[in-house]
Amino acid sequence: MMQDRTWRKSSYSNGTEEGECVEVSLGLDALVRDSKNAGGGVLAFSSPAWRALVSWLHPVQ
Repeated sequence: MMQDRTWRKSSYSNGTEEGECVEVSLGLDALVRDSKNAGGGVLAFSSPAWRALVSWLHPVQ
């Protein structure tokens, strides 16, 4: 039920219609979609896979 999910826009969004941006919905899994095509496809990650990706992208300093 994707319509029941809460979506957050990336903090790196420039806030314009032309801006390239993703949205994420966190629950028992993590869903990622293109903010300009909310009805399009999504990437689904398990919780452990999402944590691993975020840790790899932003390692603790």
